[in-house]
Amino acid sequence: MSYDEMSVALKQETTSRENLRPMRTLNLLSYREIQSLMSANEEVRSLFRLCALAVLNSGNEVDDVSSLIESYPDFEIDVKPQSRGPIMDVRNAPISAFVDGNMIRGIQEHLFSVLRDVVYVNNALNGFYDLDSRRGVTEAVFDILRNANIVQPNLKPDLVVCWGGHSIGRNEYDFTKEVGYQLGLRGLNIATGCGPGAMKGPMKGAAIGHSKQQLALRRYIGITEPGIIAAEAPNAIVNELVILPDIEKRLEAFVRLAHCIVVFPGGAGTAEELLYILSILMHERNAGHPFGLILASPESSSEYFEEIDAFIRATLGDEATEYYEIITGDAVAIARRARAHVDKQRKHRLSLGASYGFNWELYIPSDLQAPFIPSHENMAGLRLDSTVPAQQLASNLRKAFSGIVAGNVKAQGVAQIKAHGPFQIKGEPQIMHRMESLLASFVEQKRMKIDYSNYTPCWEIVS
Repeated sequence: MSYDEMSVALKQETTSRENLRPMRTLNLLSYREIQSLMSANEEVRSLFRLCALAVLNSGNEVDDVSSLIESYPDFEIDVKPQSRGPIMDVRNAPISAFVDGNMIRGIQEHLFSVLRDVVYVNNALNGFYDLDSRRGVTEAVFDILRNANIVQPNLKPDLVVCWGGHSIGRNEYDFTKEVGYQLGLRGLNIATGCGPGAMKGPMKGAAIGHSKQQLALRRYIGITEPGIIAAEAPNAIVNELVILPDIEKRLEAFVRLAHCIVVFPGGAGTAEELLYILSILMHERNAGHPFGLILASPESSSEYFEEIDAFIRATLGDEATEYYEIITGDAVAIARRARAHVDKQRKHRLSLGASYGFNWELYIPSDLQAPFIPSHENMAGLRLDSTVPAQQLASNLRKAFSGIVAGNVKAQGVAQIKAHGPFQIKGEPQIMHRMESLLASFVEQKRMKIDYSNYTPCWEIVS
């Protein structure tokens, strides 16, 4: 048996554990809340099982939902209510989540975070909020974050959101760690999409910086959603995990929490995130709103953001580039700029008497809040032409990249591609040419998925 075959075999070994108790959270859930989860419809129970399995498989580099489910077909998880809080029994779980028969503490905390968020969303959000209104969606996002203790009172602004790909090279990963280290030395905390690659590196570096500064508050916040959690399972450094119901609420959570955003190289998901925040900042109602956005890469990847910048200029116009700055190869400079942006954000919010922990003032259009269902019909129907206002075009391009992410790694999207073939993306020839070139570079640089042995693009560009 080869080394690779041994690795696969180890990943599929399983073990079981009964009577798991929450470490820090969920000791106040009622019998009714737990029983409602277990009596919920099959879709909710399947969602909880999938998210739990993804968390237990953390550390194993798999970004294919189907292969994860197939690897552990006998996995089971039960939740039982008790007066001291819910307890869990897991059977046939990935053995990598255990040490000498005991579940790793961080993974156990993540597992109960999954339960907390699935229970809360299933009980509190259904019918309670007006999810057809901008304010209603923002209030739902706020309450999910508050329920998870992510939004806390009396904390000074210090949170840098780091975006970037889960499939990146070693030189880029090391650079994200160095940037994280420099951010940590300057007392800044980190939030990412919680997975591997550019989501893990900044947390790992910041942990060392925080330790050197002997900081008491060390926050490594992981923000995810059910559709992506199997592809980007929480890494071991995440100490605060929250699961939003869908990608749009996840993205809103990022920008509402952020005091600055640093974007590292990545694939379609990173392009989606960048287009999302640009669509917000370009809106006329956000004119003059200070928001730090830094595109950061090592010298060896300098061409990456040069191509991104060229794509944005060609599709959205030169004005769109005014909302970000590109810093290449200098981790110290990136951290200093991030610190300056955070300090500016604090002064701005102080002058308004605004919340430090949640940016209520930022205007997010309803089009960016409404869940985009990446069906073949919806993908083909996106308006991608220069007659669309730049802010709206950015939003439409965001949806196109979101669909590509779904076709790459999300269960529903993968199933659609398998059944009906690649998504067709149509638009103005110049924009389609630019998009095709950018996507081709992502494929060539192996940024779409971790396993490229049999990768086939899930889209076709039609101009």
